[in-house]
Amino acid sequence: MTSTPKDPKLRLLDAALMHVPFDGWSETTFKAAIADSGVEPTVARAVCPRGAVDLAVAYHRQGDAAMVDALKSENLQDLRFRDRIARAVRLRLKVVTDKELVRRGTTLFALPQYAPDGVKLIWDTCDIIWDTLGDTSDDVNWYTKRATLSGVYSSTVLYWLGDDSEDQARTWEFLNRRIDNVMQIEKLKAQVNNSPTLSKLMAGPNWVLSHIKAPTRFPKGDLPGSWSAPRD
Repeated sequence: MTSTPKDPKLRLLDAALMHVPFDGWSETTFKAAIADSGVEPTVARAVCPRGAVDLAVAYHRQGDAAMVDALKSENLQDLRFRDRIARAVRLRLKVVTDKELVRRGTTLFALPQYAPDGVKLIWDTCDIIWDTLGDTSDDVNWYTKRATLSGVYSSTVLYWLGDDSEDQARTWEFLNRRIDNVMQIEKLKAQVNNSPTLSKLMAGPNWVLSHIKAPTRFPKGDLPGSWSAPRD
């Protein structure tokens, strides 16, 4: 016997999941979730001002939390860092119990009015992955790591949604290819940095980039970053 969540948003989310494959993350689903969960309509509107959109956001974040729990139980010590990243992305997709819930969410967050929510959710997922794996960067690399992984993650999700291979084997091959592409870019960056001629050409841009800092002065999610003034 499972206990009913006390949090009204979680109660609404649990009730909505069976309706999403048929009606999407829509007002129809939200009204059905209110009726099925027993949450008072005024309370439901208070905790989810945008209705099912807020439930879709909560569903994605619930998946992030499940991924973190799964990732922390893994033994990653013998894995290369690129393989740790791949493992984290795989776990994020494996915690999904119904692809249709993600497919409907992808459709929702593709709409212009909700696209910023979708971008933020992808960024937050990748930020959580890096943080969980122990990333300590506090300069421009903080941004490039998350931006690069966001591209890898989002393209892998789209591939995964259409993958009907056994145990999603083609998706994991696709993921590994995308990470290989990223590693090639990193090798190219290293070659540029090790070239005296190219290093001189990049001196100006590198000086600017060296003063970009990760958002550590403010609560996470508040401001995107900061600029450190050069010292005399």
